[in-house]
Amino acid sequence: MVNGTAISTLGESKTSLLGDVPVNDDLGLRGCYDAVRRATARLCEPLVAEDYVLQSMPDASPIRWHIAHTNWFFETFVLLPHLPGYQPFHPQFKFLFNSYYNAVGPRWPRPQRGILSRPTVDEIIRYRAYVDGHMERLFDVATAELPHDLPDTLILGCHHEQQHQELMLTDLKHAWGMNPIDPVYRAALAVEKNPPRLQWLSYSEKLAWIGHEGRGFAFDNESPRHRTFVHGFELASRLVTNGEYLAFMSDGGYGRSELWLSDGWNANQSQGWNAPLYWDERDHQWTMYTLSGRRPVALDDPVCHLSYYEADAFARWAGARLPTEAEWETVAEATLPVGHFVEDEHFQPCASVSLDDVGPIYQLYGDVWQWTASPYVGYPGYQATCGALGEYNGKFMCNQLVLRGASCATPRSHARSTYRNFFPPEARWQFAGLRMAKDLT
Repeated sequence: MVNGTAISTLGESKTSLLGDVPVNDDLGLRGCYDAVRRATARLCEPLVAEDYVLQSMPDASPIRWHIAHTNWFFETFVLLPHLPGYQPFHPQFKFLFNSYYNAVGPRWPRPQRGILSRPTVDEIIRYRAYVDGHMERLFDVATAELPHDLPDTLILGCHHEQQHQELMLTDLKHAWGMNPIDPVYRAALAVEKNPPRLQWLSYSEKLAWIGHEGRGFAFDNESPRHRTFVHGFELASRLVTNGEYLAFMSDGGYGRSELWLSDGWNANQSQGWNAPLYWDERDHQWTMYTLSGRRPVALDDPVCHLSYYEADAFARWAGARLPTEAEWETVAEATLPVGHFVEDEHFQPCASVSLDDVGPIYQLYGDVWQWTASPYVGYPGYQATCGALGEYNGKFMCNQLVLRGASCATPRSHARSTYRNFFPPEARWQFAGLRMAKDLT
């Protein structure tokens, strides 16, 4: 029988659902791998077998698929090329759990991942144990015998799994958000709140360096580090709140075409938007579905589950704009990563705790991904990684916008000032909100 208890055999349960999982060079390859796999297992603890097979839209995937795909990644890019004699767990899994790597071969269509009842959840768990067992064999090989590029691939695989940990929560929330009984993943935790007042912080024009350079992991799209001229600008000291967004809605924001980009207005009208995703007005009160169930909209919490179009329309209404990613990064590189991450177990953005030692700017990291005005394109001199792994980021550099920061579903060690997340402008199911910017006058 597959249930919450059986699923927990993916990893040993501790007193907390999640622990802070560092993924860095200091932890060592085996330590990074084990920590990330345990974190995935702990995310699965509240689930039962039926939860693993849901696919609520083409852009989302079943939990079962996420678990199988991360196994597939290590099997395909680590075990098969580097562990002599390794035999794949199942000959069809190469086809079923490839995501978008054309160089690896054909794959099952993404929109149809949820229509398959087999392989079963139990079989996927056995697949995971099989891969873990062979990874242990690989780690037992003397370091001197490992190919020089294998450590980089292993660390990439760990960060790849952290991305899927976040997707597991966003995709599950989308599926459960369509359920009229409002399922609860985790009971809400009390959180201290002392939200700071909104201030506009000024930054002078300069020739700035942005992009990753130096020690530590980064995806290839974060490089090369390069210079770019940043005009003087102002940046809001905190994220836009639910209360502020309600004012936009009350002022007819969803019905005022002059506030919207043309494509955004078309999406607004064709999809019938009148509030952020998961909001619903009940008994004259706005409520929102969260992974802790449905609750009244908390006015001081950051607004979340907005498309780029909604974020842009709100900023126009407020007499502001969205920041560029260069503006965001030049501020973030000197800012402590203080915010709510997945390890905090809120699974919902929370108002900032106004502490003197993290001001004057708050929640640049955590709680919600922040839409920027920047299109997702390669930096000057960008070169995709060679081989199949070169398909990881570069081929999506079209029709996407960059988001910065991290969210309440992001592992803390996955956030950094140079990280470039990206989604189509109409995407709403991610934990995405906004911070406003203005030109410096």
